Amino acid sequence: MEEKTIQIAGSITVDELATALGLSVTELIGTLFKNGIVATINQRLDYETASIIIEELGIKDVKLERKNTSTKTSDFHRELSDKAVTRPPVVAVMGHVDHGKTTLLDTLLNKKTVEGEAGGITQHISAYQLEHDDRLITFLDTPGHEAFAAIRQHGAMLTDIVIIVVAADDGVKPQTIEAINFAKSANAKIIVAINKIDREGADIPRTMADLSNNGLQPEEWGGDIIMVPISAKMNQNLDKLLDMVLLTADIEELKADVDIPAEGLVIESHMEVGKGSVVNLLVTGGELKTGEYIVAGSAYGKVRTMLDWQGKPRGKATPSTPVTITGFKELPNFGDRFIEVKDEKTARKMALLNAQAAADESASANVTSSDLLRMMNVADNSKVFNVIIKGDVLGSVTSVVDSLKMIDTHGEITLNIVSTGVGDINENDVYMAADENTIIYGFNVSVPINISKMAARDGVKIRTYKVIYELLDDAKSEMENLLDAEIVEEDKGEIKVLGVFRTEKTSIIAGGEVLKGDVKPGYLVRVVRDKKYLGEAEVTSVQKEKIDVKELIAGETGGLAMKTKSRIDLQINDRLKFFTREAKKRTL
Repeated sequence: MEEKTIQIAGSITVDELATALGLSVTELIGTLFKNGIVATINQRLDYETASIIIEELGIKDVKLERKNTSTKTSDFHRELSDKAVTRPPVVAVMGHVDHGKTTLLDTLLNKKTVEGEAGGITQHISAYQLEHDDRLITFLDTPGHEAFAAIRQHGAMLTDIVIIVVAADDGVKPQTIEAINFAKSANAKIIVAINKIDREGADIPRTMADLSNNGLQPEEWGGDIIMVPISAKMNQNLDKLLDMVLLTADIEELKADVDIPAEGLVIESHMEVGKGSVVNLLVTGGELKTGEYIVAGSAYGKVRTMLDWQGKPRGKATPSTPVTITGFKELPNFGDRFIEVKDEKTARKMALLNAQAAADESASANVTSSDLLRMMNVADNSKVFNVIIKGDVLGSVTSVVDSLKMIDTHGEITLNIVSTGVGDINENDVYMAADENTIIYGFNVSVPINISKMAARDGVKIRTYKVIYELLDDAKSEMENLLDAEIVEEDKGEIKVLGVFRTEKTSIIAGGEVLKGDVKPGYLVRVVRDKKYLGEAEVTSVQKEKIDVKELIAGETGGLAMKTKSRIDLQINDRLKFFTREAKKRTL
């Protein structure tokens, strides 16, 4: 039978799915009901949920496909016109934490950022421009800790070239592999900067071999990956690295149209007192000028002020240029595409349409795959971890939320994001947290004194951090506290019963020979007769030659007293198997 393809754009109603599958709506609703979901004919199911239901129904000749209707970062590609002009390359710098990518950017840009970053780790995505051989290069400094996997993936999607920084004395690390995968998934060209060649222990051939084993074959070895040995700290070979960036850009023939309405991407946004919304944009096409109206998702505004990456005013921005603007009436989301429109009326209308589309998309996820899987598992005893996330900028909030979702709880804990927001922790946050036994996490934000007192009064936990992995460590620890303890048993010894002196309802006194291990007061014991389990007891005392001792060891004979919860009729030749039982806190 020929396989049937069903395309799903975001979600599909129960009625639509039933029709596509050739089933009655009643049958499909019945299957949903069996899996714990009470659905109506117009209930919307997401892609993953539909997949699970089809699998539950045992339908083999149907294939699901995602129908792409998104205008998100990774999906937006414009066909260039004949008038397209050469533009600067957009370069992302990625690599394992401490391998020196921020030092590389600092040296290139002759600036210092490390001291200003909490924990010496880049916290936000930042955009810079420098000039080399009278040509501009745009750099994106993407966060280096694994906590920022989501934001770093966005960074890769924005770029033409990825410089992967690898320390010559440390080699390929997990985040290096992650950066390689992101760069490949974004179809970006890769250049490797083998850093720290000035250090003792630096081994360039070994590092190249390490990279080769991870899918990056050096040009010197017949591959297609440019690898440049550098010392960011000593400013060694950095000109050569920039030469390779421009050479790669020339080969790629990077171009953009300027004769079109300005468009680009939101790379950061936050609120500032006296300025309102402050938004970092990367222009990808057209020319963005002050005074123009732009729309990004459900946010719109008029470009009131525009600054370059150094904070200097400018009147317009051309393709591949990062700028900071004010004028948005509300904060756009990180990764949203922005476009220029002719007037405020058009901007308002488009923003409203985008907001409605987003609401529809949100409503379409009435039944998500995670909900369905949770409902399908009848024995699901997962606990819920409720959190409220507040951050200084939207990019921070996004990366904190995404990173929390990446913590693997093996299905035992359900992460519930009660709310998120930008700005200091406020009364509303505390009210929401008090109702749901919720922890409020603040990233680079403050807690006003009155809010702190209010939280203390209501028993609400507020935790603030400036380094994201410290926040994640705390959240992970809180989740671990919700896990049921692991019961660990350890075998200790075994006795063959040679004499039974007394058996009562809650106690036994017997003697025997220790066949292996040892026996001590406090040990637990299983009573076994011909491999049949008779009951459990606890050793209260041990004697050797009628004298109390601390232990009996293999080969010795002696007596022991045990307490039981119910009567055990012990007999000669029964086996007493001793063990300890401990409840250990589990970790994720």
